[in-house]
Amino acid sequence: MARLKDIYNKNIVPSMMKEFKYKNVMQVPRFEKVVLNVGLGEATQNVKVVDHAVQDIASITGQKPVVTTAKQSIASFKLRQGMPIGCMVTLRGAKMYEFLDRFINFALPRVRDFKGVSDKSFDGRGSYTIGIREQIIFLEVEYDKIDKIRGMNITFVTTAKSDNEAKALLKNFGMPFRLQ
Repeated sequence: MARLKDIYNKNIVPSMMKEFKYKNVMQVPRFEKVVLNVGLGEATQNVKVVDHAVQDIASITGQKPVVTTAKQSIASFKLRQGMPIGCMVTLRGAKMYEFLDRFINFALPRVRDFKGVSDKSFDGRGSYTIGIREQIIFLEVEYDKIDKIRGMNITFVTTAKSDNEAKALLKNFGMPFRLQ
């Protein structure tokens, strides 16, 4: 974590101040939080799926996830209000920077046929979301102990005002964007 914070202060802040012509250091975008979310549609038939997903996310992040529940009943999906349908965890501070470092340097290169991440997943307000198809790209997940391969969404929330600023921040941290 200290390494990424030092890189941010020494390299990223000056380069972004020059690139976007900021007058104050506090105008430079920074990360607010990283949110990992796993949706479990099959949890309506088997409740133990939620326990396995919670265990996987806890080992990846080092933090206990929150189990999300259905807000309303949907008869065609055999879903009742209050049933567990996923789990999520929000990372801030040191754990966020540690996860960011592990994700960019170790997990992304393990993705099959990886050519870079898409730059079309920005929301217009400086947040970036990426979908991962397999949780086994993370080194913390033991391949022998998983019950099923499942994906997750990872959202990087920044203080950037535009997509260009957020992309520059992620690129300076080492996020490998796909060449167009």
